[in-house]
Amino acid sequence: MNTSLLNRSLGSLSPRELQNNEHARLLHAIQPTQIKFDRLVTTLDDSKDEVAHNGGTNTIVIDKFEGKYLLSGGADATIAIWDLEQPAETSPPSHRPLGTIPKSEANHTYGVTHLSFYPFDSLAFLSSSYDHTVKIWSSETLQPSASFSLDAIVYSHALSPIASHLLVACAIQHPSVRLVDLRSGSSTHSLAGHNGAVLSVAWSPVEEHVLCSAGTDGTARFWDVRKSNSSLGVLDKEDSVGILGYDGHGRGARGRQRGKAHNGPVNGVVWTEDGRHVVTVGHDEKIRVWDVIRGANTLANFGPIIKNSGLSTLLPLMAPMSTTAPGKDVLFFPSEKEVLMYEVFEGRLMKRLRTPRTGQDMPNDAPAKTGRVVKNRTMALAWRAHEIELYSAHGDGMIRAWKPRTSEDAMFEEWENEEQREREDERKRKRQVLEDVYQELTKRRAFG
Repeated sequence: MNTSLLNRSLGSLSPRELQNNEHARLLHAIQPTQIKFDRLVTTLDDSKDEVAHNGGTNTIVIDKFEGKYLLSGGADATIAIWDLEQPAETSPPSHRPLGTIPKSEANHTYGVTHLSFYPFDSLAFLSSSYDHTVKIWSSETLQPSASFSLDAIVYSHALSPIASHLLVACAIQHPSVRLVDLRSGSSTHSLAGHNGAVLSVAWSPVEEHVLCSAGTDGTARFWDVRKSNSSLGVLDKEDSVGILGYDGHGRGARGRQRGKAHNGPVNGVVWTEDGRHVVTVGHDEKIRVWDVIRGANTLANFGPIIKNSGLSTLLPLMAPMSTTAPGKDVLFFPSEKEVLMYEVFEGRLMKRLRTPRTGQDMPNDAPAKTGRVVKNRTMALAWRAHEIELYSAHGDGMIRAWKPRTSEDAMFEEWENEEQREREDERKRKRQVLEDVYQELTKRRAFG
């Protein structure tokens, strides 16, 4: 850091380069913290570890405006809201929920699958659940404003971050994407084309009517919701050239309607912030990066250590572009018991963030390759706006915080610990002096 500041003062380093260098340094320094999230509910079957939700934390999201509030949804059908700026005065720090939404007929009756803040105002948020519903909530009162029944499990949902329309795209157990219009309060229509359940949906961050979906049939499809035949085409893992069109950039080209993005279910799709690329993940334990304009596989190779076998939606997390150098986008992937940090376009592994162990693997009949499910599996990731901070949700019910710990932080902590030891030694020395004086007075009285 001191070298970068010196180069900046000499004019050999631009402000942007200084920022990129510092952010890269902080990203590489991310590691787990001791911060806890404790729902303050005591039952006989609780473990000694603080948990946010019984049965597992399925999903988390942080508001993008202040970066202050975190929402979590659990396998126990509850939702909690947390203030990230006000942990309880405990050691280690422990967050308590500002409010909770309990399991009930009026709320959710089965596990919560996905949460999202309303993209233009964090005073409202949406939830989807295994109980076949999508609900809208007030962030202040934690009361439902509307509920939509889709007659199928809702694995995830998405609202466009830029659109004037209020269409909620829902990935459901049926082979179609359902669109819910928040203005009319109805399910407008379906986008049919998948041959199995749809597991993930994501709106383009630059084209308000363009949507990408992924499902158990191994395909990732693009849609334009304005058209009667909404399908724009599918992605094909074998195609690294793409559809060139009449100008070499995909314009005027006929969309490809056949092809597989992965060998197996595709349970995660996200866009890069500039809308030029899409990232998909699947049960073939591959991460693929696609050029959206041409629909081409960029052939980025992320290596053999990726773990992805659960049927639920599993979304990689793109670090904000403001925290990375141009063309050096960073992706975090929740890979079972660890979080993998990659450079997106090269597929280079930058860091493996190991989840602290608090539980053991449990045998289960879940349809995983190993025939078991990992108790503390990483279920979801969230980035805190305006900070270099990562949060993760886990199958053991916990929420974990990950923050940078640099060499300067380590030196400062060592200095504080040394001061603490010196103060403790001084207190011991004074106590010993007082004890010696007391013993001397006692002896004098005995022989007096």
